[in-house]
Amino acid sequence: MEHIVIIGNGISGITAARHIRKLSDKKITIISPESDYFFSRTALMYVYMGHMKFEHTQPYENWFWKKNRLNLVNAYVTKVDTANKTLKLKSSEDIKYDKLIIASGSKSNKFGWPGQDLKGVQGLYSKQDLELLEANAPNNEVCKRAVIVGGGLIGIELAEMLRSRDIPVTFLVRESSFWNGVLPEGESQMINEHILEHHIDLKLNTNLKEIISDENGWAKAVVTDKGETIQCTVVGLTAGVTPNIEFLKGSGIELGKGVKVNTFLETNIADVYAIGDCAEQHKAIGNRRPVEAVWYTGRMMGEVLAQTICGNKRAYKPGHWFNSAKFLDIEYQTYGWVFSGKSKNDQEQHFHWRHPVEKICVTIAFHKETKQFLGINTFGIRMRHEILDRWLTEKRNIDYVMEYLKDANFDPEFYAQYEEDIVSLYNSLYGANITPRKKSWKRIFSNT
Repeated sequence: MEHIVIIGNGISGITAARHIRKLSDKKITIISPESDYFFSRTALMYVYMGHMKFEHTQPYENWFWKKNRLNLVNAYVTKVDTANKTLKLKSSEDIKYDKLIIASGSKSNKFGWPGQDLKGVQGLYSKQDLELLEANAPNNEVCKRAVIVGGGLIGIELAEMLRSRDIPVTFLVRESSFWNGVLPEGESQMINEHILEHHIDLKLNTNLKEIISDENGWAKAVVTDKGETIQCTVVGLTAGVTPNIEFLKGSGIELGKGVKVNTFLETNIADVYAIGDCAEQHKAIGNRRPVEAVWYTGRMMGEVLAQTICGNKRAYKPGHWFNSAKFLDIEYQTYGWVFSGKSKNDQEQHFHWRHPVEKICVTIAFHKETKQFLGINTFGIRMRHEILDRWLTEKRNIDYVMEYLKDANFDPEFYAQYEEDIVSLYNSLYGANITPRKKSWKRIFSNT
C-alpha cells in the first residue's frame, strides 16, 4: 500500500490528508511536534482572551483520526533523506515514505536584534507561543508593560490579546502609518486612530534597536532607534513570518525563501511536494506573492494536491485574491487588488468613502481609463464573496459596481446600510448619475 507522509498538521497538511482519504485507501501518516491534534491557528488569540478553551479550537473529535486511518506522530523531523525516501525523527524511529508532502508552515521572523533570544521575548504563531505568553503575561501584575515590534496582523492581534488583560502595550511600527505597505492612506490612518483609541501606545517611524537584559536573563527594556528606552516585561516579535524549512537543508530539495514548487506543487525531487506557508512558487501567480502565508490558500493547496496524489493531476489556481481579518473590533475584507499608495501603478485609481463618525470605510480600485473594477477593501461592512468574485471575473466597470453595490452587502437585515451615501459621494466626485438598485436575491443567487 502506498504510504503518504505529511510533515505538518496545520490547515494545508490536514486538508491534504482528509481529501486523500476521501479519494483513496492509501496509508497516511501526519507528523508534527506542535500538537497532538489539528487546531485552528487563527483562534489561538481567543483562548488567551478567555473566549474559548484550547480544545474548542479543534474542529474534529479525538476519535476522528483513528476512525479515518490517519496515523498521527508527535515528533520533530530532523532530516529528510530523499535518496532513500526516509525521514529522520528526533527521539523516534525513522519513517519511510512513498510520497512526501511538506506542510511545515512558518516561524516568527528574527532579524538579529541584540537580546532577541532573552527570556520574555517571543513571537505569536504556534501553540507553544500561546503557552509561553500565558506564562510571561498572565496579568498586569506580572507583566507591567509589553512592547510589540512589527505593525502587521499578528502584531495587532497580540496587542488586542494583551489589552484584554489590561496590560499596557507599546507598539513599535517602522512605517509612517500602520500597515501602509498594504493599506491605502485613508484606511491606514483610520486604523492608526483606532489603535490609539484602544489605549495602545503607537509609535510610528520607530525601529527596535536593542532588547536589554536584567541580571537573570529576562528582557527588562527595549531601546529604539529614536534613543528612547522603554521599560517592559514582555517583547513580542511580530515582524512577519518566514517559511519553516531549516530541517530541509542538505536534502537536495530546492529551497529559496521557502520550498520551491511549480504550479502542481511539485518540488525538484520526484514524489516530494510542498503546500501552505512553506511553499514558494517559482513564478508568482498574477499579483500574488510567491509565498502566501494565508489560511485559505493553504486549504486550497491541500485540496488540489490531494487530487494529484490520487491520480487526477491538477494545477493550483487560486483565483481572485481575497482575505479577511480584524483590527481590534473592526472587521476587514479585501477582494481583488487594492494596492497601497506605495505600490499602486499610475493606471489604478481609488475611490474612498469614510463614515463621518464611525470607523467604517470602503475603498474601491478601478482602472483610470477603462473603469474596470479591480478590487475593494471594506472596514466595518461585510460583503458577499461570491458577488465580488463574479464581478471581478466578468470584468465589470466601476459604475456597474456602484449601481448594484447593495447586492454585495452581507450585513444582517437590521444593520445600517451605507450604499446611498457611498454612491452619492461617487456621483459628486466623478460627475456620475448612478442610482443604487434595490437588493435583488435573484441577481445574488444567479449568474446573470
